Amino acid sequence: MSELAALLEPHIPALRRYAWALLRDDAAADDLVQDCLERAIARWHLRRRDGSLKAWLFTIQRNLFLNGLRQRTRRGAHLGLDALENAPSDEPPPDGGMGARDVLAGLALLPEEQRSVLLLVGVEDMSYGEAAEVLGIPVGTVMSRLSRARERMRAYLDTGRPAGLRRVK
Repeated sequence: MSELAALLEPHIPALRRYAWALLRDDAAADDLVQDCLERAIARWHLRRRDGSLKAWLFTIQRNLFLNGLRQRTRRGAHLGLDALENAPSDEPPPDGGMGARDVLAGLALLPEEQRSVLLLVGVEDMSYGEAAEVLGIPVGTVMSRLSRARERMRAYLDTGRPAGLRRVK
């Protein structure tokens, strides 16, 4: 393992600088570098011996960053526990937005098959394939149910009323 550490250690400052440039946050950059090094060590056997170790490490780090970016985009803004503890619970938000109770109410209005898909993909962060396997349905069905569930939730959160049925000719 010390041979591996000797190979990786010289690249850590460059990885750290790159991570900071991507994230502009010291703690998040440190986490990204750590994740990168963990992935590199776990997949060391997959590294091309004739390839550049630095390029391989940077590729891993960039892919981790992009995956994290996609996750943050899908999940939305992250609120810490402090923000949740200090939020007023009985008053509506000052911007007129919907609260957690409204989201839960909207979820309760969804048909079970749409609610299940939305929770598996949106909350549990499962892939479409994983959700399809859990529910025992084709991936295309997962995608269409998820689309309908998102549309109904969006309509409910916009109007405060359940989405009506559309007439299809």
